[in-house]
Formats: sequence, C-alpha cells, structure tokens
Amino acid sequence: MAATTHTVTNQVPPLVGYDVFAADRALSEAVERHIEPGVLPAAREELSTLGQSAGSAQAQEWGAQANEHPPVLRTHDRYGHRIDEVEFHPSWHRLLGHAVAAGLTDAWGRPAGHVRRAAGFLVWTQAEAGHGCPLSMTHAAVPALRTDPVLAAEWEPRLTSYVYEEGLRPAQEKAGVLFGMGMTEKQGGTDVRSNTTVAEPLSGEGEYLLTGHKWFCSAPMSDGFLVLAQAPGGLTCFLVPRVLPDGTRNVFAIQRLKDKLGNKSNASSEVEFDGTWARRVGEEGRGVRTIIEMVAATRLDCVVGSAALMRQAVAQAIHHATYRSAFGGLLIDKPLMRNVLADLALESEAATVLAMRLASAYDTDTEEERAFLRIAVPAAKYWVTKRCTPVVGEALECLGGNGYVEESGMPRLLREAPLNSIWEGSGNVQALDVLRALQREPQALDAFLREVGKARGADHRLDAAIKDLLTELADLEGIEARARRLVERMALVLQGSLLVRWAPPEVSDAFCASRLGGDWGAAFGTLPHSLDLASVVNRARPVAE
Repeated sequence: MAATTHTVTNQVPPLVGYDVFAADRALSEAVERHIEPGVLPAAREELSTLGQSAGSAQAQEWGAQANEHPPVLRTHDRYGHRIDEVEFHPSWHRLLGHAVAAGLTDAWGRPAGHVRRAAGFLVWTQAEAGHGCPLSMTHAAVPALRTDPVLAAEWEPRLTSYVYEEGLRPAQEKAGVLFGMGMTEKQGGTDVRSNTTVAEPLSGEGEYLLTGHKWFCSAPMSDGFLVLAQAPGGLTCFLVPRVLPDGTRNVFAIQRLKDKLGNKSNASSEVEFDGTWARRVGEEGRGVRTIIEMVAATRLDCVVGSAALMRQAVAQAIHHATYRSAFGGLLIDKPLMRNVLADLALESEAATVLAMRLASAYDTDTEEERAFLRIAVPAAKYWVTKRCTPVVGEALECLGGNGYVEESGMPRLLREAPLNSIWEGSGNVQALDVLRALQREPQALDAFLREVGKARGADHRLDAAIKDLLTELADLEGIEARARRLVERMALVLQGSLLVRWAPPEVSDAFCASRLGGDWGAAFGTLPHSLDLASVVNRARPVAE
C-alpha cells in the first residue's frame, strides 16, 4: 500500500538528454563567427556530436562515478617492489577516452584547431571537469616541444593522437600518450626560479639525470612530463618519460596524492626524482622561456574551463527555475529571480565570448594577435576564473536546498570553481604578468587597445570606460598596488567590447549598464529593472532550437 504522504510533486526533472553545444547560443555563435565557412560544417557536426554525449545520462554517470571513486596511489606491489601507480575508476578512463577521440588534445595542426578544441573543451568539461587536467597539459606541451624539432617529431604525433591508451608502457609502443607538468617545489611555489631540483649532464647529447622533488606534479599516470630543473647553465626545461625506451620504469617516486578541496577525480601528486633520466628541451638556462608557451596555453584552458563551469551552473539554475513553482507561479517568471538569472547569464556569456576570442587569436597566429594574447590571456585568466566561484555559488542558491545536496551535482561544481584561479598562477601572478607586458612590450598594449577600440562609438558607457582605462594606464605611480584594479578594468572593457560587437542588444546593454556603467549592486540580481531581462534569460536557457 502506497503512503499518501510520499506523493512527489513540484520537483524538477534532471537536465539530461540534450545537446550541450547546440543549446549554448553564445558558444555556437562564437564557433560560427570564428571558423571559416569551408571548415564550419565539419566543426559544427563534431561539436554537436560531442554536445549530445556531454548531455547524456551516460556521461553524467561517468562524471559522478569518477568523483565518488577518486584515484588511489599504489606505491609498492605485494612483494615490496616500488611501482608508483595510480588506479582510476573505469569511468575516468571512459571520460578521457571520449575526450581524446573528440580531438581535445589536437589543436595545433588542423584548420581552426584552437577554436574547435576550445569549444569542445568547454562542452565536455560540463560532463566532468577533473579529467581536463591531463587533456590540457597534453595539448599545451606541443609548443614547448617544438623548440626541439627532433623531440617534436617524435612526440607530437602521439600527443595529438585521437587514441587513448591507458597503462604504463614505452611511448613508442602506444598510439597516443598524455603529458603532465612538474614545476612547483616546496620552497618556492610559483617562484620557479628558486627551484632546487638538480640536473646532471650525461655523456649522451641532451641527456641528464635529475635529483630533487616536485611539490605539485599534475596527472602522475601520464606518459611524459615537462619539468624544470637547475642544470649547469641555469634553470632548464626537461622531458621526463615515465617508462624508458627499453621498457624499464624511470625513477618517479610518487610520495602521495594531494587531498584537494575539489577536482577529486584527478590525481595531483608529490614526486621525488633520484637519478631520473631526462631529455633537455631547449637550451640550458632558458627553461622558463621554453615552457612559457605551455603555461600560456594552460592558462587559456583555465579561462575555458571556468567558462564551462559557469555555463553548466547557469544552465542548471535556469532549468530549475523553468520547472519549479513557488508563490503561485514558476520561478523563472518572478521578477526578482529573473534578475538573478539574467545577471548570472551575462557573466557566463561574457566569459564564453572572451574565451573563444582568445582561441581564435591562436588560430590566426599573426604578430598582431600574438601581441594581443600577451596581455589578454593573463587578464582573462585573472578575471574570468575569479568570477567563477561567485557565479556557481549564486546558481546553486537558485536551487535552494536542493542545490546544496550532492545529488544535484551543484556542490561538485562549487568545489571545482576556485581551482582555475589558483592553477597556472593565482590572481596576483596574473596581474603582475599584465604589468610586465605593459612595461616591457608596448606592442601588446597597442594590440589590446586596438581590439577594444573596434567597438568605440557603439555604447557610451563602453566609451567612457575605455577613456577611464586610458587615464589609469597613463599614470604608473603605485601601479603594482593597484594592479588588480587595473587588470579587472581591462578584462571588463575587453568583454564589453566583444559583447557590443557580437551579442544581442539586450545582452550588451545589460552588461555595459552594470559592469561598465556602474548601475549594479554588490550581489547578483541587482541589474536595472528597466532592462530586457526576460530576453537575456531566455537566450541562456539550455534548450536547443
């Protein structure tokens, strides 16, 4: 006999069985905008296929399982032999396999490769974010390896492969490989020039033995790693394979896995090198310069990854409000909830449009675009990643108590949200990097100003913000202490310029009124009530038309 008190009503159906790509208008329009017509149909088809997978019940289950069963470190086998292996749940391997097969490690050698990959990364991250770490590192290793044509010829085809093969074997026996990175050490953190790991040259050309530790080494079950160590000529970049060509294991002692706030599915580790074989990448003493392009690429992925988390959180909030009734009507029709949702949608769209503009600059690869990226990447990394946590937190609140429950998936998004602001250099590092570019590379500022200037005259609030920014840039007194303020304004002006040019009027109007015009409170949901907020919310609904 059924209990009459347990009748379930007014509960929201799960957001499942939809095309994550096609339902995201800001993203799909960016793809249309940045990919040339000859390539566009193939790109659209591959992204829609990936979007359907990301929105499927199967992918959502994989993501949940990978986080409910985090990786486990096995330092020794039953006999006491050192093995240093990390075991992952099968769902982790399924997620990685699907991502690699979708080309999420292949951007550098195909038409519109960066836009296609960034869009795919933004889509697939919404299924599960943790496995994006090895995908990002593998993708970003390519430009660093290209400083050595021999190494690039050997490794790049494996890094950009569409085949994922788990397990530790010699790289030459695998159709595809993954890479990690190890720069951070206990005593220095972000200050990698203070690293103490030592590289001793061997008789073979470019061969060394490493001794030292890495306080934070990403994706320890990868096939190879780019690391920094002190060679006789100074700080140098090295390639460390997990398995040597003869099949023996390289010395790679995993001391422990980090117990992190979020990102539970992904293994982050501390490792020790003790006579670890390595191959030099680039010249001795130029380690930072060699690895800097890898860092720039991973910073862009931090922007894309944050945009993905924001988009999924906002989609969940709008979906919930579309079906949930309270106080005599649907939440989405309540003026105050509509204001909150519209405010969140603005932040999400601004992040997506900026991320895709940066990806398109990588594809164009002109001197002008490279100069633009020099400032735009750290500025975007600073601002977009910082906006992620408050956006996800507010979106969770839109679901009320239901959002605070693990089954909703929102707590996992919230734990993940601060990550990208910390990885690859936290906020102060990004702000100081922008200052370095301003002081040493005037062509970068020129390119940035030309980009934002493309929208001049279209919105008076944007014009005023650009004028104020130029005033700030003209006064270098005490610039380090106000670096965050300056970089925030640069990022907002850039987002405003992009939205004025490319977003619907209701979106750009609301963004400029609030973020640039100052008609905004300190919390989400404080947009001017006179704006067309219903259109902003409807545009962000996760429904493919």
